[in-house]
Amino acid sequence: VQLQASGGGLVQPGGSLRLSCATSRSIFSNSVMGWYRQAPGKQREPVATIAREDSTNYVDSVKGRFTIARDNAKNTVYLQMNSLKPEDTAVYYCYAYSMVLGAHWGQGTLVTVSS
Repeated sequence: VQLQASGGGLVQPGGSLRLSCATSRSIFSNSVMGWYRQAPGKQREPVATIAREDSTNYVDSVKGRFTIARDNAKNTVYLQMNSLKPEDTAVYYCYAYSMVLGAHWGQGTLVTVSS
């Protein structure tokens, strides 16, 4: 597995979680990194992306609540999720993309927001 995701779990509404995705130096330094999620019965959707120069994009439903960041020393991308809602419940997938190396996906980590 070239992308190793972790950090999912069960959290109450309004709580926080931080997802991590570690990868190789080669993939990390050459790729746009990001997170997708797939809720039960729904299609996979993009959540957030971060480019090599640290420009970011977010889906409207998470703006102001989620923050994506890169740690260049650790070849790791993080997704800090605050003010979580039940509708954030999904399997979260880390991904990396570059024209040279193509697309890579992590194994998915489950986030459950429930009281």
